[in-house]
Amino acid sequence: MLKAATTWDVKSGLTPYEAAVSAMQNRISGIHDGTLGEAIWLVEHPPLYTAGTSANAADLQDSGRFPIYAAGRGGQWTYHGPGQRVAYVMLDLKRAHGNIPARDVRAFVQGLEAWMIATLADFGVTGEVREGRVGIWIARGGTEEKIGAIGVRVSRWVSWHGLALNVNPDLEHFSGIVPCGIREHGVTSLAALGVNVTMAEVDEALQRNFTKIFE
Repeated sequence: MLKAATTWDVKSGLTPYEAAVSAMQNRISGIHDGTLGEAIWLVEHPPLYTAGTSANAADLQDSGRFPIYAAGRGGQWTYHGPGQRVAYVMLDLKRAHGNIPARDVRAFVQGLEAWMIATLADFGVTGEVREGRVGIWIARGGTEEKIGAIGVRVSRWVSWHGLALNVNPDLEHFSGIVPCGIREHGVTSLAALGVNVTMAEVDEALQRNFTKIFE
């Protein structure tokens, strides 16, 4: 039997974080049971901070600024907010996806990295990975800045959570945390790099490049 195509859902407006997590939990349960298909959700959240399973309390520098959530995903502290495209990726990792082997979480994370790098390349931006640092980095002027974060969770071989790409968020909002526990490097966005694109254009690039890597 042929597998149904991955469902894409672009959410309008700002999606409450708790609602997104609850919906993801329902979806991944259905994927595991075979009653629901794989899905990618593209969302924006209101301003908030999330703590991954490796988060250090000392890296939360302004606890009263925005709501705080324990995300349950891998990684450390992350900011989400308007102007940042969050992609929630719910795939059955018991089977292979394009170049990604079955039951290989490391390869899956590398696929997410490749997905963001290819998307950035569509806008003339060179994203890079760094040994020991999860996420996508921009090197310029002797400095490195993070433009995309990755934090995933795998439950019974079904993935959830995913990645966050900075399109045009308020970068000052990141100052309330030490993003991903890395103090020596900053954050950036497409807009800060002088690339003025719409969220719809980014969504098109994400869908196009996901197909190249995962399908």
